[in-house]
Amino acid sequence: MKQSGVLQALGTMSGTSLDGVDAAIVLSDGERIHGFGPSAYRPYTDWQRDTLRAALGQWQDGDFEEAAEIVETVHAQVMAPFGPVDLGGFHGQTLAHDPSGRGTHQCGDGAVLAELLGYPVVWDFRSADVRLGGEGAPLAPFFHFACAKYIGAEEPITFLNLGGVGNITYVDPRFDRPEEEGALLAFDTGPANAPVNDVMFARLGQAYDADGALAATGVVDEALIADVLERAFFHRIPPKSLDRDDFADVIGRVDGLSDADAVATLSMLSVRCVAAGLEHCPAVPSKLLVTGGGRKNAFIMNGLRGAVNAEVLPVEDVGLDGDMLEAQAFGHLAVRVLKGLPTSCRSTTGVPAAVGGGIVSRPAAGAVAIGE
Repeated sequence: MKQSGVLQALGTMSGTSLDGVDAAIVLSDGERIHGFGPSAYRPYTDWQRDTLRAALGQWQDGDFEEAAEIVETVHAQVMAPFGPVDLGGFHGQTLAHDPSGRGTHQCGDGAVLAELLGYPVVWDFRSADVRLGGEGAPLAPFFHFACAKYIGAEEPITFLNLGGVGNITYVDPRFDRPEEEGALLAFDTGPANAPVNDVMFARLGQAYDADGALAATGVVDEALIADVLERAFFHRIPPKSLDRDDFADVIGRVDGLSDADAVATLSMLSVRCVAAGLEHCPAVPSKLLVTGGGRKNAFIMNGLRGAVNAEVLPVEDVGLDGDMLEAQAFGHLAVRVLKGLPTSCRSTTGVPAAVGGGIVSRPAAGAVAIGE
């Protein structure tokens, strides 16, 4: 029997790696995680992935209708088999992110999904944070705080998500609420899988470097990495965030390298970005819990173990699901939005005050903006 106040939320995620859509059930009262349920994954077809890739960089006034239809259709396809749930959490597909400029754009309309699925859907999680002066990313930290409580952590730990962009969340579970000063610090570390995947696709027609096998045969260009790490971004005090393509020019820097050397260098760059980022944390964490596709890359995981002064583990080692953690995060955040709880704060996005941002769309009804 479900506990009072606990909702069954179906969260979804389509990341900047453009591989497909994750969907996962989380049982949450908005503050505590009470359990996890089934999950599913639906990959994009080659045509869908190419269409989404072509739409990257488009803003709300651009030409992205075909991409939006793909995002909505594939999400509906992966969410519908779960049947009725209390609530859906729909992140959409990030096409552009420039919080200090034009804002942020997550493609896809949650109202369409609410009508198709027949239950409330929370979406557009980032815009309110950006409008109020925040970076709008990363948004998973409030969920990471709940995860730290769920696994019984008693001292500071760090979650590292290696998707298209890398981001870390430093969690001190000794605090009661994530918005308390000192409970969290979160920020993007730098490029992660995106440059590697783009080089693999452009040169070899492959979506990614499986298990880091190609990188393991290459030689790292240490001078190139050292030069990239001199960029202003790495010296900025967090919170801070990136667009998927903010470091796209680095791909051109490896044009003269062999396939193996280029992939090894870009993979090791993601490792060194993480090591540099950890220097901003208030204390050395006891564990670095890795989620996202990067945790399946042995070259990157071994590189992390040699570069950071913490135990490096895939999140599965503490009973979490690294394939679905981000989808689960948006289920948990959806519950928080519905209950009027904050989803970001100064130490996670730089927003001046804790804010709960999102839109709640209900079937056959209008949308109610939260956090305005």
